Amino acid sequence: MPSPSNPLIIQGDKSILLEVQNERYEEARDALARFAELEKSPEYIHTYRITPLSLWNAASSGLTAAEILAGLEAFSKYGLPANVTRDIEEYVGRYGRVKLVREGENLIVTSDDATLMMEILNHKKTQVYLQRLDARRALVASGRRGHLKLALLQIGYPAEDLAGYAPGEDLPIALRQSTLDGKPFILRHYQTEAAEIFHAGGSARGGSGVIVLPCGAGKTIVGMAAMAQLQTSTLILTPNTVAVRQWMNELVDKTSLTADLVGEYSGLQKDIRPVTVSTYQILTYRKRGSDEFPHFGLFSARNWGLIIYDEVHLLPAPVFRITAEIQARRRLGLTATLVREDGMEGDVFSLIGAQKYNVPWKDLEKQGWIATAFCHEIRAPLDETVRMEYALAPQRQKYSVAAHNPRKLPILQSILKRHAGESTLVIGMYLDQLDEIAARLNSPLINGATPVREREKLYEQFRTGEVKTLVVSKVANFSIDLPDASVAIEVSGTFGSRQEEAQRLGRILRPKTDGAMAHFYTIVTRETVDQTFAANRQRFLTEQGYKYEILYEDEVL
Repeated sequence: MPSPSNPLIIQGDKSILLEVQNERYEEARDALARFAELEKSPEYIHTYRITPLSLWNAASSGLTAAEILAGLEAFSKYGLPANVTRDIEEYVGRYGRVKLVREGENLIVTSDDATLMMEILNHKKTQVYLQRLDARRALVASGRRGHLKLALLQIGYPAEDLAGYAPGEDLPIALRQSTLDGKPFILRHYQTEAAEIFHAGGSARGGSGVIVLPCGAGKTIVGMAAMAQLQTSTLILTPNTVAVRQWMNELVDKTSLTADLVGEYSGLQKDIRPVTVSTYQILTYRKRGSDEFPHFGLFSARNWGLIIYDEVHLLPAPVFRITAEIQARRRLGLTATLVREDGMEGDVFSLIGAQKYNVPWKDLEKQGWIATAFCHEIRAPLDETVRMEYALAPQRQKYSVAAHNPRKLPILQSILKRHAGESTLVIGMYLDQLDEIAARLNSPLINGATPVREREKLYEQFRTGEVKTLVVSKVANFSIDLPDASVAIEVSGTFGSRQEEAQRLGRILRPKTDGAMAHFYTIVTRETVDQTFAANRQRFLTEQGYKYEILYEDEVL
């Protein structure tokens, strides 16, 4: 019941204020994460917002309007505004009022509400895909299942897709009880839960959706568990060639699949097998001036029963386009965060599927599945001469000037000294800055120009401890397995990208063999856009429950 001691204030514009210092903060934060989006997270008051998409994600996972309202009531200081109550009930109630079902060979859109059906048949976004059958049913144009689902979301009536999926080519797959080197292999409880919720016992309610788990929590294992449940030929899409190799190695190491059943389809090799692992980059390749994507043929090269989208928050627009046309294939999205900087979360919801499973990062940390992490932001001023350069720079160049602040280098060296002997990643986006840092530290550098074989060699040397400090560009943001990395130092980032911050923190979250803590540092330039962008990236860390210590240059040197 509402009480002045509770941590939430729910406002009529559907924003929610959460007191960080309240003793019920963590409990309320975890409840909000199921149906609201974090917007701002300064020190003392965090702002969430309830949106139609956040409510539809909640509804698709089985959360009811009554449960959402009960959760708000339990943590609210005051009574709920009447309009918020009504909007939650209405938006949650919209999910599933329109359904997609299969009648023989035909795909049918149906609703018990004849008036709503008439609205859909006459709306310009949806009518082009439909042919009326009767008052409550319409035939969906061939190959337009995904296009219709996206259009229905845009007009405010997300469809519940019960049309089922093509079974795909049979492929026996079993999870091993031990890896090839004899180590025991047992699924963690949340990995089993995630795969089972996705599969849904093989019913039409399962088979598409997104699993959200922290980096280091074993999303690849969840993908393999889903493959073992479906027993079907699988296409796996990843961000880069290193990730392709890691998937292939994991599949052979932890499943009954032999190497001859797993193929690589990348810029280096075009080998289509019953399980094929590819990259978004090769799929979106096209010749200059051409509208054709020659490698889209991969989607029809075999009778795939499952398509896995690794790091689904990075899914490029052309792959959304082809995904709209292959809705009869089961689709599993894997990610550490559903945040997309391009605002296409609705496309993920419609074309890949709703969020099916999400565990707060801090929950897995408490259970020991990911490392305990401390986050530090260190702010350095600009020298007077650089301040003038910054002041006179065009707006689009200001971040580069601030990110290249020479005073970051002594701070970096001080942090490295503090963590001497620990496996450390130095991460940035500007190649000239990284070149200078690598030379100063006498450490190897990995960037986009580093050949895949050389990257794999350096990653292996880092894993074994032969290399203690590795300087890396954006290419190391994704799908890199570096279990012993315990320190990450960010000297520049992709502007205010929260998704990038999630990935960079994830590089150090695998549990350490000695139980050591992980430390994530970001070095920013005070009173510049660098600090502004850092504040936006910080939102993701705060949403996950991490404390964010802010220090000044003189406190570190």
